Amino acid sequence: MTVLLLLAMLAAEVVPIQQGEAGRTAQANGQQGDAFYCRERRLGTWFYCERPEAPPAKVAEAQAKAVEQLEAITAELRELKARAILDPTPANVTAYIRFQRAQLDRASLFGDVWQRAIWQTPELDYTLERPVGTVAKQQWLDQRKGERARALDQLGTRYGLFYFFAQDCGACRVMSPIVKAVADTHRLTVRAISTDGGPSETFPRYTVETNQRAAMGLTARITPAVVLFDSQTKKAIPIGYGIIAADELMDRIFLLTQREAGSDY
Repeated sequence: MTVLLLLAMLAAEVVPIQQGEAGRTAQANGQQGDAFYCRERRLGTWFYCERPEAPPAKVAEAQAKAVEQLEAITAELRELKARAILDPTPANVTAYIRFQRAQLDRASLFGDVWQRAIWQTPELDYTLERPVGTVAKQQWLDQRKGERARALDQLGTRYGLFYFFAQDCGACRVMSPIVKAVADTHRLTVRAISTDGGPSETFPRYTVETNQRAAMGLTARITPAVVLFDSQTKKAIPIGYGIIAADELMDRIFLLTQREAGSDY
């Protein structure tokens, strides 16, 4: 009786050990463990039924970024150039020319693809907004001049021009007729102000300057000067200083009154 009891106790100790070894063997083989202990009795970790998470695989090193590749090409080109200059052997010069030619070909390919993309993607084609071709540019200019003329014809109800000149100013003698011609064409009122008190042949009804520029917040004392005054906002808008062609003068007035900065480009 004692012998049978001892054998039973030994058998009870051997089974878990054997199952543990079996579980370790199953784990090594990538299995889920014994069906009886793992699925039916669900003894879990103690019998190595749960497969441990595999360590994360090492991420392969990423290829060099495009910007790094470009920097490497630039550095190589500079190195070959410096080598050819400092030691102008046929081999060094030829190596530099060959590498430079390869980069020129690369740039030419880029330019060609760029142009094709522009042709086929109209929203990226800036020349549709500001043409550069002879025919299209002329049509754009004609349309722009018509729009500008209509806008300037309406400015007289809100804006007026201040024109600062001096009698001994040679540039003023050139600019005065231009200002008068533009003002007459678009019915703009001009208030001519003499900065030195001298008369003007173009504007016989002038005013001698007292403190007008300072009152308008203008610090520049250059003549001639053309300033647009907004009667609604009571603000002065400097148009330009020195000699300005009539077409450019009208264009500046148009842009400063009819276009927001950046909207025309």
